[in-house]
Amino acid sequence: MNGYEAIAKILKLEGFEWLACFPSNPLIEAVAKEGIRPIVFRQERGGIMAADGFSRLMAEKGKYGVFACQGGPGVENAFGGFAQAWADGVPIIFLPDGPGTDVTDTAPNFSAPPNYQGIMKWTGSINSGERIPDLMRRAISALKNGRPGPVMLEMQRDAMADDISSIDAYGSPKKYVAAPSKVELRDAVKRLLAARRPVIWAGQGVLYSGGSDKLTELAELTQIAVITTMPGKSAIDERHPLSLGAANRTAPKGVWEWLKTSDVLFAIGASLSKTNYGINIPAGKTLIHSTSNYADIDKEYPTDIGLLGDARKTLCMMIDEIKAQIGEEGRKSDTSTREAVAEVKKEWLDEWAGLLNSDMSPINPYRLVNEINKAVDHENTVFTHDAGHPRDQVMPFYTATVPHSYIGWGKSTHLGYGIPLMIGAKIADPSKFCLNFMGDAAFGMSGLDLETSNRNGVPITTIVLNNGTMGGYNRALPTAMGEYGAGNMTGDYAGVAEALGGVGIKIEDPSEIGPALTRARQINLDDGKSVLLDVKTQQELKFSVYAD
Repeated sequence: MNGYEAIAKILKLEGFEWLACFPSNPLIEAVAKEGIRPIVFRQERGGIMAADGFSRLMAEKGKYGVFACQGGPGVENAFGGFAQAWADGVPIIFLPDGPGTDVTDTAPNFSAPPNYQGIMKWTGSINSGERIPDLMRRAISALKNGRPGPVMLEMQRDAMADDISSIDAYGSPKKYVAAPSKVELRDAVKRLLAARRPVIWAGQGVLYSGGSDKLTELAELTQIAVITTMPGKSAIDERHPLSLGAANRTAPKGVWEWLKTSDVLFAIGASLSKTNYGINIPAGKTLIHSTSNYADIDKEYPTDIGLLGDARKTLCMMIDEIKAQIGEEGRKSDTSTREAVAEVKKEWLDEWAGLLNSDMSPINPYRLVNEINKAVDHENTVFTHDAGHPRDQVMPFYTATVPHSYIGWGKSTHLGYGIPLMIGAKIADPSKFCLNFMGDAAFGMSGLDLETSNRNGVPITTIVLNNGTMGGYNRALPTAMGEYGAGNMTGDYAGVAEALGGVGIKIEDPSEIGPALTRARQINLDDGKSVLLDVKTQQELKFSVYAD
């Protein structure tokens, strides 16, 4: 067998069932012969982002996305998609073709490993067919262990032509789960239980570790309110009386209030990286930081107690220690925190009731979000936002329930992410209604991949906020927008969906939103076609921000 065939067999051994790809790489044919389904996207970024969406839902089950493309321009075009995966900590394996060991270091050939090192956990290059089992073992081990993130193994063309007699030297790497020191853990529990007004800050690591049930148990045992990060949204059911919501740069009022007034913050499964698309933690708090990545400790904020380890393992150990200190029932009978959370939530929703129930024409985005919330079956839906105003408007108000029912993202915010992300989510769980919420500018970045979803029988539903402009840019670019219409965009997006083999539905009245979503889900299910809801909306510049 040649090198491509050897890698295909290893991918099969590791349980990979599909390959995101574009457009030309000998691995595509090799995996197809092994029964691994190749799905060709309309451009590199779409394939990477679909692999990303798959990994987000499946990593806790030991399944990951994989992407392959050609060398040169393919590798160059792929950079943005992997930069997003690196920023958000998403495990994907990247298997690009290489130009050959004889020319890879000759300008202007693009050598993938050195150029990608800043956005990869691990990079390698196959310069001899004999090294394939060893290099694949290292790549897969890096994929499974430590801080989640993408890994790359470049396949040099001349080395891949080597004859490989067997792959017996390959041994599947295990995933290893670390646990924090018991000494630091006991100290952390004491600090948490002695706090005047503690708060839990839960990140994506809780979802990756399958720790949502333990997060809820810990919150109930201690009666501590929970904030999630954007990627951590759905780590706790947001209908839970101790849930405050997710911390995008917009957030429910309770998030802002607890961050301001809490004295001890327990971060679990979060890097605590500062980002333009999140809320910074105010100074003056005792910080307990649990993470699987040692580099996160003291990175952005002074850490009082660091707990290095897997989020679920850490939560289990903390629950046991809390019960040892204050008993099996803990503080479950104390209703004061739940009452305080309910009070601020009611106050917040009352304040926003006018926009959430608005009959304005064109449709107000908050009315659109409210109608979505009322129409979908949250437990059987996977929902995501796109970048910009759609994210800032939907994040506070859409209710995430079961784990992975919402995919939040945003340390890097690439427009157009939502469509391929939902294609990957649909491949991960075909039973779910996969729904993304995006603006018209974002649709222009990835809209053609609706054809990919239709061609491959992976139907999703897309909601486009068709307001004819890039939201908020008229404030920053008044002359460019006012005199030249620089960011104003128009289009028949429902018509585009139809032309790509799907179904387009135009909506101008808020009463049409619920029935259209019901119809879209049925079309996805019965006809296997993707649906686009082209919703005529207005620009809305009010956001759920309560910073001082």
